[in-house]
Amino acid sequence: MGCFHSKTTHFHSPDDPSSNSHQANGNLVEEEEDRSPVFKEYSLNDLRKATNGFSTDFIVSESGEKAPNVVYRGKLQNNRFVAIKRFSKQSWPDAHHFVVEAAGVGKVRHKRLVNLIGCCAEGDERLLVAEYMPNDTLSKHLFHWDKQPLPWEMRVRVAYYIARALDHCNAVNQKIYHDLNAYRILFDEDGDPRLSSFGLMKNSRDGKSYSTNLAYTPPEFVRTGRVIPESVIYSYGTVLLDLLSGKHIPPSHALDIIRGKSVLSLMDSSLEGQYENDDATKLVELASKCLQSEARNRPDTKFLLTAVGPLQKQKEVASRVLMGLPKYMAVLQTMLSPLGQACTKMDLTAVHDILLKTGYKDEEGAENELSFQEWTQQVQDMLNTKRFGDIAFRDKDFKSAIEYYSKLVGMMAAPSATVFVRRAFSYLMNDQAELALRDAMQAQVCIPEWPTAFYLQALALSKLGMETDAQDMLNDGAAFETRRQNSWRS
Repeated sequence: MGCFHSKTTHFHSPDDPSSNSHQANGNLVEEEEDRSPVFKEYSLNDLRKATNGFSTDFIVSESGEKAPNVVYRGKLQNNRFVAIKRFSKQSWPDAHHFVVEAAGVGKVRHKRLVNLIGCCAEGDERLLVAEYMPNDTLSKHLFHWDKQPLPWEMRVRVAYYIARALDHCNAVNQKIYHDLNAYRILFDEDGDPRLSSFGLMKNSRDGKSYSTNLAYTPPEFVRTGRVIPESVIYSYGTVLLDLLSGKHIPPSHALDIIRGKSVLSLMDSSLEGQYENDDATKLVELASKCLQSEARNRPDTKFLLTAVGPLQKQKEVASRVLMGLPKYMAVLQTMLSPLGQACTKMDLTAVHDILLKTGYKDEEGAENELSFQEWTQQVQDMLNTKRFGDIAFRDKDFKSAIEYYSKLVGMMAAPSATVFVRRAFSYLMNDQAELALRDAMQAQVCIPEWPTAFYLQALALSKLGMETDAQDMLNDGAAFETRRQNSWRS
């Protein structure tokens, strides 16, 4: 979820509780500089174009058995980037009710929310449109991280920012948030955490659906099947447990640990040395208060802010720096294929999987070139060498892949861009970034406007520490990709 807008200028700390405010519905509401577009109804055709016909390549997430829904990334005609949530009709049988509900959520704007900017209800289709968040979910950074675990200071920041989002929702009388969990918290282009506005929408026609495992649901939901404002505080407590432990711990089990005074046994071992024991204890105690079985005994959002705010020790350090995100993110201004996204994130496992899936199809007719030649032993040797190279590449035997592809390059009359790209990736996996860069450049010579060649160059340049050049290559590849997508749609 997310969109790209210019950075706002603040003359005070953006998270200073004493910043300017105004009255709304009798409550004190923090004044926000909001540059999100006005909420509007989009046509189904608009959203179909934005997602290239709801292509599976653009799917961000899929969830829900009782009320299935899919989230796509998309780009509108005005070049705004969005997340589009597509429901089944059974979730919202009444189109008018859906639009009214969405418009109500669309009025709730805050810089700690992923703002809802539109909806669509045509025929059987029910879709929500929100800002696009390019830096994944809290779940990804906590439970499935690739490079580094989420640092302590960032976990405290997540706890504080989400408390601010919930407090704002309370202030504007949006007190029910459905299924607050680590998947509902996303990171924007600056690495700042935001709470998905999708959770402000009922996720079933009667408002009863609660999709988390029963081990994590508020006790009152188990008893009555209903969610109340205090249920949100309980769910916030489960998020605190996630942040503290780095894994999903059922609240009942966590409370047993807390009651046993074994705070350290609850903590994520990767955080050792990053926090003061008193600070960890205070967050554990707050989690315990949030997880009280009786709803009336749980704190309110103001209490959350008061408890978590003082634990922030590095307010001046940007979230992007704390999380180790790339400095240059301009490439995100262009819609990327899964390969482009994987290269942007330096996710080599995903790059390998995509290169395998793509095969040689980007070289039009190249694979059949040999069938028209005279069948000789030389051709047979060439085919065998290619086959052995492809098998080694598939099996991640990258040293052997380099040997076979190098032999193949010497045998082929016309060079293959795919072979150069595969050998480039194999060089990367063997810490030979300079040779990888050379091969990726050779692939570009073979197919001058091939995004894959640019992306592999970007990977090699990043490995060589040349981030600015890597960003240029990502942007070039993305530009050719956009041109290709536009030609598909025309």
